[in-house]
Amino acid sequence: MLYTNCSPPDMTTEQFVQGFYRDKQSLLELYFNKESGDAVATHLQGLNLTEEQQEAIRQLLDIALTDVYYSVLLGLEGSASIGGVQTRYQLFDNEGNTLNDGDIGGYAWQYFQNDGLEEE
Repeated sequence: MLYTNCSPPDMTTEQFVQGFYRDKQSLLELYFNKESGDAVATHLQGLNLTEEQQEAIRQLLDIALTDVYYSVLLGLEGSASIGGVQTRYQLFDNEGNTLNDGDIGGYAWQYFQNDGLEEE
């Protein structure tokens, strides 16, 4: 979402992680939308896959995107490395509010490894 001439709304740590999850879900939808004009969608269309093959590719992309987003979030928190460097990064909005002042790893697990479901 682009904000012009205004500040984005305050965001909690959960909302921060949830935004990454929503982006991942949106990318998957975009990739399999024949009218999107997206490069990945165009390439997939050119493969002339059966429905079964398309579902296998969707699952593969879902796993790959989950791994990427989850790894980045854990890297920002300092629980994993980014490019071989493991440190906790601080992210701030335009007003100086910390965006990752909470349990990124816990929320990342909830959204990316547990499909957004609450632990029982």
